[in-house]
Amino acid sequence: MHPLVVQYRAVVVKEVRQTARDRRVMALLTLAPLIQLFMLGFAVNFDVRHVPTVVVDRDKTAESRAYARGQLAGDTLSLTAQLPDETAAAEALEQGKASVALIFPPDFQKDLLRGEGAQVQALVDGSDPTRSSVAATAVAQYSLLRATRMLREQAQSQGLTPPRTPVELVPRVLYNPELSTSVYVVPGIAAMLLLIVTTIIMAMGLARERETGTLEQLQVTPLRPGILMAGKVTPFLLIGLVDVGLALSVGAWVFGVPLRGSLLLVAVATLFYLLSTLSVGLLIATVSRTQQQAFVGGFLFVLPAVLLSGVMSPIRAMPDWLAWLTYLNPVRYYAEVLRGVLLKNAGLWDLWRQVLLLALFGAVMMAVAARRFRKTSA
Repeated sequence: MHPLVVQYRAVVVKEVRQTARDRRVMALLTLAPLIQLFMLGFAVNFDVRHVPTVVVDRDKTAESRAYARGQLAGDTLSLTAQLPDETAAAEALEQGKASVALIFPPDFQKDLLRGEGAQVQALVDGSDPTRSSVAATAVAQYSLLRATRMLREQAQSQGLTPPRTPVELVPRVLYNPELSTSVYVVPGIAAMLLLIVTTIIMAMGLARERETGTLEQLQVTPLRPGILMAGKVTPFLLIGLVDVGLALSVGAWVFGVPLRGSLLLVAVATLFYLLSTLSVGLLIATVSRTQQQAFVGGFLFVLPAVLLSGVMSPIRAMPDWLAWLTYLNPVRYYAEVLRGVLLKNAGLWDLWRQVLLLALFGAVMMAVAARRFRKTSA
């Protein structure tokens, strides 16, 4: 067997034994991602349901009550109280007791019967843009549907042909028919957790060896710096692959994330992604003298990488000057690969740009980290 292979195997065995003996590190590498995936998978929910709503019915007629019942019949709005006037409704919105207030004027039914067009005022709390936009859309859609139905009923009562809607919209939702938040979020959370675990653990582990003097002892041996670095990265690379397998299993069994595409493509992309994250952790460790410095350095990289990945907020909503930075973020490409393969059955032909950029980023960061590691080892 070639001497370099023997050296590499010896370093890998040493790193595996050292990592396995440290129960805290093993817990951080295996149990922590699963626990966080469970918590974030259930906690992160963009579905807007049961928005607290108050009603001010100054008309108190059959038409106003029917409109209120129809508006609250779905699961978007939920009635919390009937209030006497607009002042009480405004106070409920201000105090956070309600997010929507429906106000019926005194002549609501009379205006409908006269055909003059009745008005309903909807006050929406805009402090939460997502909730307010969904609630306002729900109110507007129901009002439009009710108005259309009333026009048809009036035409039929007068013996006229009911007006037909010139355009009929029949939506068909692909890839996530139930619009489940978990199906969309869990792959992104897996990419985010893998970044946090591998980058910070790699940086802190190498910094700890520098503090205890273990790294200096290895550097005075005949081991080449490249063999030493490769041997240290390999165990974390394997653990990262195991973490991805566990995350996909939990996502499929617990959260219903489909596995439509090639798992081999996921494995290849994961390998390139782990090379990127571990290389960043190694680079941070080479410029850090203590574990505290390595942790802060890892945090300063992880937080912007997560925010600029499109995992939690769409990149299209970012300013143009900030969106350009996302092209330098491997988390973005890995999250796109996971969502494309798992949800859309996308293949290599569809995701070759993301896979290629992950490979390039991993190769560049590994080269930079290796050069820096050799300088610190010299």
